[in-house]
Amino acid sequence: MHRSRLCALVIDCKVEDIDAAADFWGRALGKPVKEAAPVAGGYRELETRADEPIVLVQKVDHPSRTHLDIETDDLDAEVRRLEALGARRVEFIQRWWVMEAPTGQRFCVVRPQRGPLEAHGNANVWSDDPGKPGAQ
Repeated sequence: MHRSRLCALVIDCKVEDIDAAADFWGRALGKPVKEAAPVAGGYRELETRADEPIVLVQKVDHPSRTHLDIETDDLDAEVRRLEALGARRVEFIQRWWVMEAPTGQRFCVVRPQRGPLEAHGNANVWSDDPGKPGAQ
């Protein structure tokens, strides 16, 4: 048994000035850019409530797009579950998997970002038994 849930909306921006991009998206979404030190690796985080997905603005080299992050307490089990639904693995980066949905969209499967998933009560609980396809 493992847990997963929608974790983050990541706005990939092919730009030189990530701070200007974060300022735009913060204003557009009504979410100020967090004042704390920037998240490592060309990311900026917008302020969101604990019950909202994390919103990240990320500097990238590929064309601008938006992708979702799914957080899980068992990376391997969640990736296998998603593959059984038709997704495919694209690339493992540091601590997460980039996946592609059967419909072509890219998304990431990441470790828990805001603490243990069982503490939140709003995560899906999945059987690791391939004969049980849905959430419990």
